[in-house]
Amino acid sequence: MHYWVRASSSDFAGTHPQRRSGHSAVNIGKSKVVVFGGLVDKKFLSDMAVYDIEAKQWFQPECTGSGSDGHVGPSSRAFHVAVAIDCHMFIFGGRLGSQRLGDFWVLDTDIWQWSELTGFGDLPSPRDFAAASAVGNRKIVMYGGWDGKKWLSDVYVLDTISLEWMELSVSGTLPHPRCGHTATMVEKRLLVYGGRGGGGPIMGDLWALKGLIEEENEAPGWTQLKLPGQAPSPRCGHTVTSGGHYLLMFGGHGTGGWLSRYDIYYNDCIILDRVSAQWKRLSIGNEPPPARAYHSMSIIGSRYLLIGGFDGKSTYGDPWWLVPQEDPIASRLTASPPRNIPESKDVTSLNDDFQPQFKESQTEKFPFSELQRRLQISVSESNSRLHIVNELEDKELLELASRLAGENVSTNSLAIEALREHWRKSESNMVKLKELGPLLRDYQRLIYRQYLERSASAQQPGFGEQVMHQLYHVKNATQLRMDDIPKLLAEYKQLPI
Repeated sequence: MHYWVRASSSDFAGTHPQRRSGHSAVNIGKSKVVVFGGLVDKKFLSDMAVYDIEAKQWFQPECTGSGSDGHVGPSSRAFHVAVAIDCHMFIFGGRLGSQRLGDFWVLDTDIWQWSELTGFGDLPSPRDFAAASAVGNRKIVMYGGWDGKKWLSDVYVLDTISLEWMELSVSGTLPHPRCGHTATMVEKRLLVYGGRGGGGPIMGDLWALKGLIEEENEAPGWTQLKLPGQAPSPRCGHTVTSGGHYLLMFGGHGTGGWLSRYDIYYNDCIILDRVSAQWKRLSIGNEPPPARAYHSMSIIGSRYLLIGGFDGKSTYGDPWWLVPQEDPIASRLTASPPRNIPESKDVTSLNDDFQPQFKESQTEKFPFSELQRRLQISVSESNSRLHIVNELEDKELLELASRLAGENVSTNSLAIEALREHWRKSESNMVKLKELGPLLRDYQRLIYRQYLERSASAQQPGFGEQVMHQLYHVKNATQLRMDDIPKLLAEYKQLPI
C-alpha cells in the first residue's frame, strides 16, 4: 500500500521549484535531483532548482558557462529532453514560444558549469516533446518528437564522450510517429509507451527497441508488446519512473472520446512489473493529487517526488510525495480523525434512510479500518472530503429524474426510482456525459447506505460473497477514465436500492 502526502515545509529546507509544466527533473546519482526549465502562464523558464537528497534542501546554484548568445546556460525552454550520465546533465531541444530548438548542452553538476556542445555526425533536427534515456554510462538514445510540422519516428544515439550523433537504421515494423511519449531503458531494451501521433490520436501502445547495446551485436528492431494485466489507458504527457523491479506510470492526458471533446487528465498509478511482465495497479490508500500531465516524477530512495504539471487550465507547483505505508511521512495521514465516515452525531444530519440507530457500543465495533476491510476499497483520512448527500438534496439527480419521468410521476421519490431503473437497464455507451456526476454520487450513496445497514445489524458478507467497490473513492466524475464507465455501471447494477 502506498499513500500520497502533500509535501510540507518540514520535509526540506530552501525554496522548492515554482509552479511549472513541461520541465525536466533528473537524478544525479543518489545525491541530488536537478529541475530545469518549463512553462508557466505562457512564460518559458530557464531557471534551475536542485534538491540535495542527503541535506534535504533545495537550492539554486550559481552556474557559469555561456553559449553563443552570451547567456549563461541554455535559453528558456520547455518540453525538452534531459538525461543524466554520471555527474553530467545533457539537454537537447525543446520549445521557446513557437520555435523548436535544436541546441545541445551539458551541465557539470560538480562545478555547476554549463557548456554548449557542437556535436557531429547525424545531427537530429530541432524538436520538442521527444523522449530520451541513458544507455549505460556513456550513451543516450532519443526517439520521436514534433518538429512543428510533423510527428517524428527517428532514433538517434549520442556518444557523450565523442559527442557523435548516429541515426539508428531500424528495419521491420515501426511504431507510428509520435510525441509526448515516454522512453525508458530497461535492461537491454528501450521501452516506449503512448504519445500523440499522426492525425492527433493519442496512443496506448508499448514498444521495445533492441540493438542499442554494442556488445550484444543485435540488429536494431522494434517489437510491439501486448502484456497481460490492467493496462493503462492511451495517454501522452505522462511519466514513467524506474524503481526496483517495476516501472511506475503516473498521470498524462487522453481524449474524452464519445463522452467529451475535451482532453481527460489522469492521476492514476500503473505499474509495469519487470519480473512478471504484466501491468498492475498500484494500491493507493488515499485520494491522489489533482490529475495532470507534463509534470515530473523523481525517485528518492523508496519515495517518489511529484513536481508541477498542467491539467488543461491550471499549472501546479505544490510538491507531493508518494510513499510506502511504513514511511514516517505516511503517519501524517493518521494525525487527524477520519471525517468521511461520520460518527453517530453526524449521521443524524442525513436522511432517515441513512440513520442506523447506532448504540455507542456498536459504533466502536466498526472503526474506520473496518469499512476498508468490508468494502475492499482504499479509503483514508485524507479522502475525508467525500461528502454523501441525500438524493432529495441532489439537484442534478432530481432534474434528471424529473426530465426522464415527465408528468407521469407525482413525487420526487418515484422519479428517482424511475431514474435508477433506467440506469440499471442502460449500457455504458448509453450514459450521457451530464449523467455521470449524478450516477457516481448515487453509486456512492447506495454503497454508504448498504454499509451502514450492515454495520447496524453487525451483518457480515455471506459465504463466498465478495464486496468490491473500486470507484467509491472517486471524488467527482471528472476523475473517471473512459474504461471506468462500464465498471461504474456494472457495480451500480449490483447495489440494492
